[in-house]
Amino acid sequence: MRPLTVITLAILLAACDSKPVASEAPKAAPAAAPKPSDESRRFPKDDQIGSVVVDKELLGKPFMPGGTLVKYRKGKAGYDMFAAKMANPAEAALILPDWRKALTDPKLVPSFGAYYGLDAGRPVFVFSKGPWIAGIAGLSQKDADAAARKLAAALD
Repeated sequence: MRPLTVITLAILLAACDSKPVASEAPKAAPAAAPKPSDESRRFPKDDQIGSVVVDKELLGKPFMPGGTLVKYRKGKAGYDMFAAKMANPAEAALILPDWRKALTDPKLVPSFGAYYGLDAGRPVFVFSKGPWIAGIAGLSQKDADAAARKLAAALD
């Protein structure tokens, strides 16, 4: 019985490695998202007063990527149009439920596949088209729908 114990102990000791355990290799930082390109050429020119490319969190929303924000003024009223291009149509469509949750009293606009509601008291109309997530902030639903159709026509 004793030789069996000695043999078993010898096998266990041989199987043990005396090398120190190396810690896991440091993980590389995730690649930075590419800077969004200026897509202001896609927006209607009438009443446009300026545009800006936002690196991330378009309209201050953590679920939104970076994109182009274009400011408009019609009379005394000001409004914004925005668009961000995602990697594919599914990614753009997946942002719509986040908008629905972020809006107060969101309404589905079935003819457009869009949501309309209030964001901090400001009306927002948001939709996806292909890889794009886009919308209008600051207009009534009827006016936003008309403006969104013009914008959607320019998004490929």
